[in-house]
Formats: sequence, C-alpha cells, structure tokens
Amino acid sequence: MLFRQLEYLVALSRERHFARAAQACYVSQPALSEAIRKLEDELDVPLVRRGRTYEGLTPEGERIVVWAQRILADRDALRSEVGALRTGLSGRLRIGAVPTASGAVSQLTAPLCAAHPLVTVEVMADLQWDDILRQLQNFEIDAGITYLHKGLSDGFQAVPLYEERYVLLTSTSDGRAHPAAATWAEAARLPLCLLNEAMQGRRVLDEVFAEAGVRPSPRVETDSVASLFAHVRTGRWASVVPHTWLHVFGVPPGMRAVPLTGPARTVPVGLVVTAREPGSVLARALTDIARRTDVAAALDRVPGDPGPR
Repeated sequence: MLFRQLEYLVALSRERHFARAAQACYVSQPALSEAIRKLEDELDVPLVRRGRTYEGLTPEGERIVVWAQRILADRDALRSEVGALRTGLSGRLRIGAVPTASGAVSQLTAPLCAAHPLVTVEVMADLQWDDILRQLQNFEIDAGITYLHKGLSDGFQAVPLYEERYVLLTSTSDGRAHPAAATWAEAARLPLCLLNEAMQGRRVLDEVFAEAGVRPSPRVETDSVASLFAHVRTGRWASVVPHTWLHVFGVPPGMRAVPLTGPARTVPVGLVVTAREPGSVLARALTDIARRTDVAAALDRVPGDPGPR
C-alpha cells in the first residue's frame, strides 16, 4: 500500500492536477485523493495544499516527493536486479538525449538490445541539458546523452562518447562557390536557418560564432534538426549542423557539407547517469556498453562526411 501511495503522490507532483494524476495512475480521482489523505495521516503531516482546485504541495510534501522518487527507483532497481539473476536482464530503459545526439543513441541501443533480448528502450531525444539532469535526479529517466560540462556535479558520472564538431550545410543549387572548407565568419554572412536560442546546441554555436568575432542573424529558427535539412534543401538557406547528423541523414542529394574552421571547435558529448549505488541495473548495463563501444569512430564512418580537420 505504501508504494501505491508514494506513486500517487509523485504523479500528483508531476501532473499538478488531481484528475490527470489519477488518469496517469489508472485509478479514480477519489481513490487517489483518499490514498494521499491516508499517507498524510500515517506521516502526521499535510502534504497537499487544498482549495477549490489543486494549489500545490506543502514544503513537507515537496520533501516527501524527493524521498518517494528515491524509494520507488530503488524498488524498481531491486526488481530488475532480481529478475536479471533469474532470467537475464529485462525491463524498459529510459534514455533522454539532446536532439543533436540521436546518432550516438543508436550506436548504444543496438548492442544493448543484442546483448539483452528482453530489454526494451524508450528514447526521448528532444530534451535540453538541464532537463536531462533534472529527470535523472527525479528518476524519470535512467540515462542521458548530452553535452559534458565541466560543472557536472558529483551526483553524476559520465562516460565520454565523442567530440561534436560542426559542418556548414549548403545547397549545391544556391549559385555560390563551394570551397573545401569555410570559416565561421563566412558562415555568419549566409542566409541561415539555425536551432532556436533556447536549445543548448544553439548556445554552443553562438559561443563559437562569438569566438570568431561575429554574431549570426538567422532568418529561420527551429527546434528540429530535421527541419534544418528540409530548409537547406529548398536552396534558399544554409545551416550549421553537428557532423553526427551526417551519420543519420548522410549528405542528401543536392546538398554539400564542408568543415568549419577558424576556430575548429569541438564539444564533448557523453553518457550521463546518477552516481547513486547500486542504482539502476539497466543504466549499469548501458554504461558497460558505452565503455566498450567506439562511438566516435562509428559516427565518423559516414559516406559524404568531410571528416575531421
């Protein structure tokens, strides 16, 4: 019963609405409300601020949610550990990734599923760096693939995967000359389509443009890397994309990708998991795969990729 009460409280914290929380837990709203009231009685502390509508959790409730997430994660890890001892590793691995790292995700999920046939994988490939760390802390995902910042706290451990570098993507029908390489300053003068400023990948690009002494003024912004390719295909736009996306799309017909220099900048990308022990058995399995897989070499073997400079 306690686990169910904690699940309901976590769902209410996440959904911030009694009806939606009940729907997420596949129970009626009265059943969810009564279970949370019983938890309040057992702990002898109010957890929910109630009015005509849901008004949020009390400070005590916010703290109990942190414990609840940890307890439920440990319960799930224990179940997975016992199941792995009996029948082999099974369960659902949840991976969060920044949009530009989708190519790296596929390099890890393939060997993981081959080694553990009973494991299924859910990939959320449209998260930002801070979203990934928050969801790892809240046990909403098991692992993340994201940029590795120097300020990563001791609560996480990381496995470096590759260095993200950048290429200028242009159309071959735009009427411009197509040199073997381009500078960031030259790229800034082109009609650009870039990721929007809220995305970590765009913030990285802006830092490199600033290092080159220029500021891009994109006419089109998007939250989709696929949309960047679609806009370049029209012949009206150019874009700056991570070289790993050439592994996903190749260099489509009618387009050209050239390395960007001056400066030749790279950004480390890696697998991030929580440092808690024993932690998720699924996360440990993915970490083992990451340490044995040469993701960088795999992402460089792309037809049409100009290769590192």
